[in-house]
Amino acid sequence: MATLRKNAARKNASRKNNTTIALEPNLRHAWLASLGLLVAARRESKAAAQRVVSKADTAIADARNAMKRAEADLRGGIEGVRDQVQPKVMKFSSDVEARLAPVLDKLGLKSKHKRAARKTRKPAAKKPALRRATRTPGKRVAKKASR
Repeated sequence: MATLRKNAARKNASRKNNTTIALEPNLRHAWLASLGLLVAARRESKAAAQRVVSKADTAIADARNAMKRAEADLRGGIEGVRDQVQPKVMKFSSDVEARLAPVLDKLGLKSKHKRAARKTRKPAAKKPALRRATRTPGKRVAKKASR
């Protein structure tokens, strides 16, 4: 109970005085504040660097995906154009040869060997899958017991 009396006396004394003690900033306070500022700045700079790196990574991934899409579209377009143009070119070539044949005959410039009509482009053949021979297990030999 002695402790209660001491505490009660302190409370009463602080109520009577009712003045707060103002702390004046000193060098220790400035040092602690600067340390806190450095820690906060370091934390924020790391977070900002991580944000920049993640944005750069997503930008790079988006650019790669866009390039792949553009390449696929271009390849598809080229195949479509090739399929449309090649028969027309073959027809034009055969028409020109047919119209020039009588003129060449009249001039006596008939070719010695007649060219066969060109065939249209065939798609590339797929390579056959390699077959590997299965390995036969070797003979099993009984081990002699050493004594």
